[in-house]
Amino acid sequence: MEVKEAIAIAKSYITDIFGPEGAFNVGLEEVQFDGDSLWSVTIGFSRPWDRPAVQNALLPQQEKRTYKIVEINDNSERVVGVKNRMIDSIRTAL
Repeated sequence: MEVKEAIAIAKSYITDIFGPEGAFNVGLEEVQFDGDSLWSVTIGFSRPWDRPAVQNALLPQQEKRTYKIVEINDNSERVVGVKNRMIDSIRTAL
């Protein structure tokens, strides 16, 4: 399968399973192919509870994001796993 197909499958899967939780801002973060048969596609998204509790026009706050790695079998084009993607501690501290 081509990389664009793997991305489309991953985004569709995340939208389907996290859509009922109000997932929005769904977007591609990373793509990796193991060279054999497994695509690992990282998809980021936000949910309603990720919004800052207090909005301040003078100090804009960024919504939190969740990152999931969607694993797709290259031969069958089926999702075989979804797991959390941990973000570097330096990046989350900013």
